[in-house]
Amino acid sequence: MKQVLEGSHAVSEAVRLARVQVISAYPITPQTHIVEAISEQCSSGRLAARFMCVESEHSAMASVIGAASGGVRTFTATSGQGLAYMHELLHWASGARLPIVMAEVNRALAPGWNIWVDQTDSLSQRDTGWIQLYCEDGQEVLDTTLLAYRLAEEINLPVMVILDAFFLSHTYEPVDIPDQEQVDEFLPPIEAKIILDTADPFALGQMVPPGAYMEMRHDIQLAMERVPTTYQQMDGLFAELFGRSYGDVDSVLCDDADIVLVVSGTVTGTCRQALADLRSLGEKAGMLKIKMFRPFPNEPIRRALKGVSKIAVVDRNCSFGAGGIFAQEIRSALCNFETGPLVYSYIAGLGGRDITGDTLKEIYYRTKSSEMPEMHSVWIGLNQE
Repeated sequence: MKQVLEGSHAVSEAVRLARVQVISAYPITPQTHIVEAISEQCSSGRLAARFMCVESEHSAMASVIGAASGGVRTFTATSGQGLAYMHELLHWASGARLPIVMAEVNRALAPGWNIWVDQTDSLSQRDTGWIQLYCEDGQEVLDTTLLAYRLAEEINLPVMVILDAFFLSHTYEPVDIPDQEQVDEFLPPIEAKIILDTADPFALGQMVPPGAYMEMRHDIQLAMERVPTTYQQMDGLFAELFGRSYGDVDSVLCDDADIVLVVSGTVTGTCRQALADLRSLGEKAGMLKIKMFRPFPNEPIRRALKGVSKIAVVDRNCSFGAGGIFAQEIRSALCNFETGPLVYSYIAGLGGRDITGDTLKEIYYRTKSSEMPEMHSVWIGLNQE
């Protein structure tokens, strides 16, 4: 059944279809619509779940950690400063190997106060042990949320489903909502591997001496290494049931491309049109969409960019003192290639500034005309006054 939904409500519908049992959240713009809709679902009886309205994002994550430790399916959502406030407990969730799913609406971090989109909030959490999946449109948001539960419960690591503020969270578009029976076939009831039970007591999150701590962290790394193969299996099963799949990357016209634009999030849709325009002019342009950021899809990126002479990475984020974060990760993935592509790093669209088709074409032609990348990320679209 198709409905016209805003991106936030695509998350809410997926949570309902996933038969989540405990939701805890604190409202923060632009995430608020997600949990408002879920609250209404709970109060109306459409979703048989416990909804906990707490006093902070720190408490929201603490609550779902407690609920997930009890073996139930959980959900929370946040954005920007709220995600930063959760930071400590993100480590507790992954360290306890809990299959929590969280929607994270990308919002620029303060100061100055800004409620619009960039990716610095989620990317500043990249070392917390959470799987990160970035979404292009409303349909992908709904589908990825369902995929996230199947993945989290198989791997026993938490998952962030990440969507752009306003460009996606508050934009309405047709979304195919699957039947409950189909979703139940794809996502059966949770069979928790970690359950706190008074009949079988054990300690969770206790003091760990040096003789055991490193092995615990190694186990998380090994679990992360299983994610790409497991995700591909889940994505394939999803495609069989629903006719849609996403992959950890999406390679478009890269096989014969001289220059590939590397993008993520809602910029991808704009890039698809810019790519068509460039191809109509005879330009050998390609596009690589990065969906999975943690774990980073090194091998798919290497395969997609094999034979490409230049890539232009468009980052809606900045690691101050280092530059665009996706560009850094891609350089790392390609560093052992003897004849890898030149990596050009661009920063654009921070704080909700628009990245238009013309912006992307400017990046393409700037890359084409340059023999070597600049040492630092190039900022595109700065006001010159």
